[in-house]
Amino acid sequence: MNKSEEEQKQRALDIAKEKDVKIINLQFTDLLGTTKSLQLPLTHLEEALDDGIGFDGSSIEGFVRIFESDMIAFPDSSTFKIIPGRPEDKAEARLICYINRPGGEPFEGDPRWILRRMLDKAASLGLIYNTGPELEFFLLKTDDVKPVPHDVGGYFDYSPRDAASDVRRDAIFALDQLGLNIEMGHHEVAPGQHELDFRFADAMTAADNTITYKYTLKAIAAQYGLVATFMPKPFYGVNGSGMHTHQSMVDIKTGKNAFFDKNDKYSLSQMAYHFIGGQLKFAREICGIIAPTVNSYKRLVPGYEAPVYVCWARRNRSALIRVPAYFPGEEGATRAELRCPDPSCNPYLAFAAMLGAGLEGIEKKIDPPDPVEEDVYEFDDAELAKFYITTLPGSLGEAIAELENSSLMEKTLGSFSYQRFLVAKKAEWDDYRLRVSEWEIEKYLHTA
Repeated sequence: MNKSEEEQKQRALDIAKEKDVKIINLQFTDLLGTTKSLQLPLTHLEEALDDGIGFDGSSIEGFVRIFESDMIAFPDSSTFKIIPGRPEDKAEARLICYINRPGGEPFEGDPRWILRRMLDKAASLGLIYNTGPELEFFLLKTDDVKPVPHDVGGYFDYSPRDAASDVRRDAIFALDQLGLNIEMGHHEVAPGQHELDFRFADAMTAADNTITYKYTLKAIAAQYGLVATFMPKPFYGVNGSGMHTHQSMVDIKTGKNAFFDKNDKYSLSQMAYHFIGGQLKFAREICGIIAPTVNSYKRLVPGYEAPVYVCWARRNRSALIRVPAYFPGEEGATRAELRCPDPSCNPYLAFAAMLGAGLEGIEKKIDPPDPVEEDVYEFDDAELAKFYITTLPGSLGEAIAELENSSLMEKTLGSFSYQRFLVAKKAEWDDYRLRVSEWEIEKYLHTA
């Protein structure tokens, strides 16, 4: 353990003592992004920080088989936070963990380790990968039979008597205590849809924040008798929920934004162009990771502010990648926004896949096609061909087929997790395609 890690460990122990913490929650995610947790009394905190805590990994999605089940949850002491809303005399804290094998080596199926490995690759090139995800969500009335939006509001609508205002307010306070810097919260386009934006960070911190954001919103919504869902498309005929992700690279030596070039007409460096080129080239291959559910492809359709066409632009929100306009003096804000991810993804895998595609573009010097500022949704086949525009997969089945043929994603995730992710997604797709839906009954029962 180096000096910085020792200092972080001591800081965690000191805060736990100062705040009279009674329970420590050790958190990690399975391969699909579901948060898992182990609870420890404070007396075992130092032991956990020194040696980790063993557990049976055989029942965790995407982990190991029954005869190789022993795993070690090893806390990252820098993630120590007091959980807000607990009684002061029964304070709780959380630590986010890496997963190790019993011998101490990193477990290759740990999503956090997969992202760490890709961030180390970027660092070897002198780069830090920053992301700023924007997670939309729906607040629903509690009805297990049929989901119902809690309101009929629209974009930026506000009602002081609306429970959602209280949910957003309490979430902002709680997330701030958990280390997320919330920049803005508001009602989104669809009835019952909302968004809270937190500040960008290095991709590991942003992924940790994404997981924290999701379970915090769910917990606070439940206190108001509501359900917070990050399902991409819970309702037909309205906008779905995306996780638009702003991305940039920082030069480690200079500390400056490596995507910025004041002499370029788009204020983009050659590195930024190659990064965009890589993500466009491999967009279909990474789609099954960043939009990973059957329901994801109910959102990725024309007409609802979700990208379908593989192209990039400066202002055009119908493009897959958008480069926000540059304002003088804000060189650090130069970034590329990928608009197809949704909040059902595992953010550790999603950011690893996005970075893998971008780095491949940088290393192979992949140039993107010209930007397309027209509304691509209005293009016919001839215009799409003219601009060399392809489309994203139209279903999870199609996305799986692309992912299964991707040597880049196998290299990015590692063969162990790549194969297990494919197995899980194929099972999900088979389960879906064998089901008979209400639409099929309505359409065919009396006509077939």
